Amino acid sequence: MTSDTRPGEDGAAVPSGRPRTPGDRVALRGDLRSALPDASAAVVVTALVFALLWARMQSGTSDTVAVMPFMDDARTYWMYLLSQAFGWSGLLWAWGTVMLGLLLSGPRPARPAVSRQVLERWHRTTSLTTMALMFAHALMFAAELVRYETGLDWAERLWAGFADTFVPGWYDSGTGRTAIPIGQGALYLAIPLGLLFYVRHRIGATTWRRLHRFVIVVYVLSVWHTLLYGTNVWYGEWPRTALWLLQLPVAALLLLRLLRPARRVERLGRPSGATGAARPAWWARATGRVAAGAVVVGVVVVVVSGHDGGRDRPTDPPATAPHAQETD
Repeated sequence: MTSDTRPGEDGAAVPSGRPRTPGDRVALRGDLRSALPDASAAVVVTALVFALLWARMQSGTSDTVAVMPFMDDARTYWMYLLSQAFGWSGLLWAWGTVMLGLLLSGPRPARPAVSRQVLERWHRTTSLTTMALMFAHALMFAAELVRYETGLDWAERLWAGFADTFVPGWYDSGTGRTAIPIGQGALYLAIPLGLLFYVRHRIGATTWRRLHRFVIVVYVLSVWHTLLYGTNVWYGEWPRTALWLLQLPVAALLLLRLLRPARRVERLGRPSGATGAARPAWWARATGRVAAGAVVVGVVVVVVSGHDGGRDRPTDPPATAPHAQETD
């Protein structure tokens, strides 16, 4: 007995024999409404993270203060703490939406606990929430820089905060010279790649699928930005190890998705079956599978060995600000 439905380009069930109409398409407005509960949960998580960061700063156990002692004043630097909180909730939501995406594009279980349509909706709403959290993270960082630049007039302060946060290569101090452009790259890729879904009927489903694969790059850049610049995972201690551990299921699902993709046309097959123009595509897919396997092994080695790129906690903490105030 065959099913009377077929999956549409967005994963929604469309009755067979009927052409897809504009009414079948998932609209951004509808997903924004559906994302309200998810976004509300993200706000709650952000508030809890902010409260934790505030409490740690007040109690003298903040890693941020250990890295930047001049910030030992939660009431003054609350916008920086809020930026951190948005960053952590954004990374958590990014992890969740990437996991959902990999589950959707990988092998399908015979009896899934949750329907594909529900997973699709969760994936879309968490993606929208992630984009909002990423932007809020950057916006609060810019607001803190505006507050910090007391030596400038208001117009110059606004420009300095905007440029240091949103203009690639403008921030010119310390690790931020590398980490901030990486974070900007994640933000500037996330928004168009996420919103292209809602115009896929204009650009074509095939084009959209090819572009959507680069979403994993957004996640990699986000994690890289955090490992480089996150003061809460600055030192080679358990928070940094936990962040690395969270990448194991992502890498494993990515490898599984590459080895057993849901779409038959993406399956690797045998090299002898790939001829002509299909042979380069076969080698590209094979290379991707090898690379994903290497990533899984690499993450395991990092976690087991403890060599995760964390800094050693200094006996005498630094006493200078990493970003000097600008003056006229």
